[in-house]
Amino acid sequence: MTAKKYTAAIIGTGRIGFTLGFDKKREQPASHTMALLSNKRIQIVAGCDSDAENLARWHKYVPKASVFSDCKEMLSSVSADIVVVAVNEDAHKSCAIAAIKSNPKLVILEKPVALNTIEGNEIKTAAEEAGVPVLINHERRFACDYRIAKNYISKIGAIQTVNARLDSGFYVYNPEKESNGEYSLLHDGTHLVDIVMFLLADCDNPSEPVLKNLKISDIFYDEKISGVVRNLNVHAQNEKCSDINLFFSGRSRFFGFEIELIGTEGRIRIGNGLFEFFSRQESKLYTGFYSLLPDKKIKRPSKTGYFANMVQNCVDFLDGNANLRSTLQTGLNTLQILEEIKKIF
Repeated sequence: MTAKKYTAAIIGTGRIGFTLGFDKKREQPASHTMALLSNKRIQIVAGCDSDAENLARWHKYVPKASVFSDCKEMLSSVSADIVVVAVNEDAHKSCAIAAIKSNPKLVILEKPVALNTIEGNEIKTAAEEAGVPVLINHERRFACDYRIAKNYISKIGAIQTVNARLDSGFYVYNPEKESNGEYSLLHDGTHLVDIVMFLLADCDNPSEPVLKNLKISDIFYDEKISGVVRNLNVHAQNEKCSDINLFFSGRSRFFGFEIELIGTEGRIRIGNGLFEFFSRQESKLYTGFYSLLPDKKIKRPSKTGYFANMVQNCVDFLDGNANLRSTLQTGLNTLQILEEIKKIF
């Protein structure tokens, strides 16, 4: 018996929607278009972008798809099982709600959910009223290396400390960019906060514990531009750990993303280029002592499959064989934490 195929339409054919699929240094597929095309169960039937050049370039690659410059026109003309929203943050609300109202079987919404929780909750209301499920593309939830880390956490004992760090040269926060979301606390910080909550949750659960008791432990403002934050350290707690540290740097001349979890029996370090697992073993240095040594049984996957796994999760969900690993509610939980951080600057 031939498996059912699902149709997909894409709103946004720019970087994350399409062109990252040509980055030779990235693990592929690395864009929504390429991930959908790589899945034999999905057929792309339409694409939309207000940028004519982006759309023309995309159409050459997906020539059988219909193309539109306006998402509402596309959604009224084409019926798709899956609608992908891969536009800039300032257009998330309008495009997501339009996609939801077209009544597809599933909406894939690029992270973050929206510019703020007010807009995010409007998307939630629309989704609930229409009965349309929404997956948020917090891609690390689907990556094999992070799934291995999550499964290993039970082996490191009680979690004592979590250190999560994001380094870039992008302003951590700029009040002048609230209207478009062009600051790293929202753009990439959404990944950092989300994956910490994912790793500390007992399972893939929309009601997973959120971070509490947020406090600023250090903040560095730009020396020339008023109100612009360049470095930020936040301390938080939750049911699993009382010492959670979130570090955001906007002064680094490199991009870095890493998570460290230290337990009573072991340690995990994972991130961009990092995949390290340590277990409590008899010390090679001191008689009667134990040390943390590399766990050689844990092998790094050849590919993380982050984008491909996200699309496969959608197929499995539509088949009725799986829950969504990243939901609208988990995305809203993350957005709420980011807003609470901004309130305590």
